Formats: sequence, C-alpha cells, structure tokens
Amino acid sequence: MAVIRDRYKKITLLHSNDMHGDFLPEFKNGKITGGLSRLSGYVKQARKNDPNVVYAIAGDMFRGSIIDSEYLGLSTIDLVNLLNPDVATIGNHEVDYGLAHLLFLEKCARFPIINADLFVTINNTRLFTPYYNLEIDGMRILFIGILTQEVLSSTKSEKVIGTFVDIEEAAKEIGIICDNYRTTDTDMTVLLTHIGYEKDCELAKKLDPSLGVDLIIGGHSHTFMDKPTIINDIPIVQAGTGTDVIGRFDLEYDTIAHKLIKRKWTCVPINQDTAETDPVMEDLLDRYKTMTDMKYKRVLTRFARTLTHPSREQETELGNLYSDMMQDESSFDIMMFGSGSIRKKELGPIVEYQEMLENTPFDDVLWMLDFTGAQFRQMVQHLMRDEAWLGETEFYQFSKGVKIKYRKSTHTIEELKFRGEDVTDDMHLLIALQNYHYKNFDEFLGVPLEEVRKNRKPRIVATSVNNIVEEYLSTHQGLDAHVEGRIEVLD
Repeated sequence: MAVIRDRYKKITLLHSNDMHGDFLPEFKNGKITGGLSRLSGYVKQARKNDPNVVYAIAGDMFRGSIIDSEYLGLSTIDLVNLLNPDVATIGNHEVDYGLAHLLFLEKCARFPIINADLFVTINNTRLFTPYYNLEIDGMRILFIGILTQEVLSSTKSEKVIGTFVDIEEAAKEIGIICDNYRTTDTDMTVLLTHIGYEKDCELAKKLDPSLGVDLIIGGHSHTFMDKPTIINDIPIVQAGTGTDVIGRFDLEYDTIAHKLIKRKWTCVPINQDTAETDPVMEDLLDRYKTMTDMKYKRVLTRFARTLTHPSREQETELGNLYSDMMQDESSFDIMMFGSGSIRKKELGPIVEYQEMLENTPFDDVLWMLDFTGAQFRQMVQHLMRDEAWLGETEFYQFSKGVKIKYRKSTHTIEELKFRGEDVTDDMHLLIALQNYHYKNFDEFLGVPLEEVRKNRKPRIVATSVNNIVEEYLSTHQGLDAHVEGRIEVLD
C-alpha cells in the first residue's frame, strides 16, 4: 500500500488572473461575492485541507481600484503578499506605472514574478527570471511566464524595451527554456500566459509535444470558461476577471509513468457560501480603504439611472456618455473613446469621485487629428475586422453624429454618415484620440499616421481626460445616455 501511495501524488493547482484591483466584496445575486478577503480565505482553507496546494496568478493584478492607483501598485503588492501566491507572471497592466517602477515593485514582492519574453533590446537581456521551479511533495513543477504583445503598446516611449510579439517566437522561447531548464527531475510544466484565450489556443497548436507542456493557465481576455479547451492534449483555462471566481485544477500524477493521469478543472465562485473571510487581509484592506475614502469618497453627480458598459465590442450607454463629454464644446468633430478605457460594467446613479477615477484610470492627453473621409472609412473598416469580435483588438465608442452600419458576413461598410450626411472621400473630419491610441496609431487604426499628418499637424487639445470628466459630471446632474445605433453590426 505504501508503494501505491508514493506512486500517485495529488496536487491542487489554484489560479487567478486579471484581478484589476477588485479588492472589495460586492452584493450580487443575493450573496456577498468576491473581494481579496474571501479569496484569501478560500486559498488558506484549501492549503489547510491539503498540503499539496499551489496558487498561481496569470497577470494583471494592477489597475481598476483607487487603492491601487493611489499608491502606484505598491498597495497591491502589499495585499498580494498576504494572498501569498506561489508564483505569478506579469500582464500588460503591470507596466502601466512604468517598467522601472515595475522592477521596484518586483523587489517588494515576496513571491516570484516570472516572464520569459520581456527583454532589453540593446543586449537581449531578459528583465525577469523566465521560469520558476516549484518543489512540492517530492515533485518539481516548472512554471514559464509569457506576456501579451500589448506590453509594447504601453511602452512605446521606452525604446530599449521589447518583447516577442509573435506566437511563433513565443513558442520557440518556450522551447529554449524547456530544453535548458526542464530536466528528468521535472514532473510537470505549466505555462502562465497573459496573451488572451485565442492566442493561448494558437500557442498550444504550435508547441512541440516533446516539450512536455502539461497545462496553459491564461489571462488578458477575461474569459469565463465552463470547462477547459484541450488542444494538442494541453488543457487551456482562464478564470474570467476580478476576485469573484478562482480556477481550480485537481491533479493526480503518476511518478513512475511520469505523467498526469487526472486533471479535473472547475471554476469556483468566491462568495459567502464557498469562502470565509481572512481577518488579517480584511484589516489591511480596511486600512487602505480608510485612507483612500478620506481623500476620494465624495459625491460628484447623480445620473438619471444606472448606465452600463456590458461589452467593449459594441456601442454602450457609458461609451456614448464619455465620448459625448469629450466632444462637447470642443474644437473637434468626433471623439473616438477607447472602449477599454471604461473599466466598470455599470456606473451610477450616484457617482462618487473615487468611482469616476476607477472607471477611467488611464488618464492621458487628447490628440486632435485631421482625417479625410477616405482615411476615416479605411480606419472604420480596420476596426471592424473579424478579430474585433474576439476581443483581440482595440474598439471605440463614437460621439454623437456618427452612424456606422457594418455587415460582418461580407466585411462591408453599408453606411457611414456624420451628422446625417454620407462621409465622402474628400471631406475632412477633426477626430480626437487618447494618447495611448495615438502612440499606437498605425497598429490600432490601420491608417499610416504619416499619411494623416500630411492633412494637418496633430496637436494636443486637452492635457487630462479626467479633468474633462470631473468638470462635466460635477456641473451636470441627471445625466442619461442610451444606445442609439451609432454602431450597427449586422449578421
């Protein structure tokens, strides 16, 4: 019996991704749901029940909470230290406060942060340790961290930083690490990725089976899954977003055959029925919340009702409100507001200053550019490409006056109007963009910036998006917005 017990080993592998500062619980569907305190309580209870528990985080711990942004992520590292993951990889939002600051935050972390494909371009030096060997119950698990290409979008100004942006190159890098650091002592290989569900699937197809990758735990696309997707015999999983759920693998490993013989996965809800609170975590959260509440918890405005932003890939109520706020009494014709800049699914009816900042945490300048009608049409065609509906590209909310009718089955723009008139090739439109989108103009918009520059030199027309939002909301009460058919997608 002892031989059998030694041969078969059980491991529970818990994982989170894209927590985005979702630190505090909410009341949903009649239950107290999510929050770091209950998430920590669940992890602690799992570790108490079974010594063979591993907890991993697949990127994007930062952004989304005033507790995070007020302390530039240092508070998040402090809180996650209490959560005590065994390993984490970085996501695209980990670089939002700058790469130098991220390297400082890494030093403050009491858990390993890994990434294989972020490097200094001058000498090809990696910024992070690419892998982590975790030993548990006599077994060794090799974790490898892979990041999304979007990191380049956030670090355009940091010329010495690069990453492998091609899945083919990422697969090769995984091969290099496995060939060098995966030994006969390695029992299991897990990829911690932050490249999105579709890219995870693409990556799995390209991996040589001889590399021995057993699992892909992903992030970035905020994908909620009922069961793993299995490609190349590799289960691919992701646990949505926030702290409302946690992914759980119950694994059994045959130490003689050197393979997993069981890999059951579930997505566990974190609520009052499934997890107790962690009083230590609760105390630390209360301290941060008390400090931020003193500074930010004041009522800014009251909407006519709760306004929603259910999906980035469609026209939304909050999207219309924010794009119209930017365009109101401005010097430009159209505001294209990044859908991903709006972080809350709903806002109001009472809006506090703290909520305003959490909804648009990526404060930046506004650029105004002169587009011809032909360039505007080319841009809209690019924005509506097939990848847009998979959440793999940037999408935009348009201010009032714009009418786009697009048919997916034929990839055609059937209607493109501004203020009731057809957009003709020779007309000119002044369009505003946030700085993040301006810095990634060619990639995001599908029109060469140099061609648009020929029409008129781009210029900054506002130094802060949130300055505009705060002033507009504080001087307008009872605001309302509706989906009006500004963007109509057929089929």
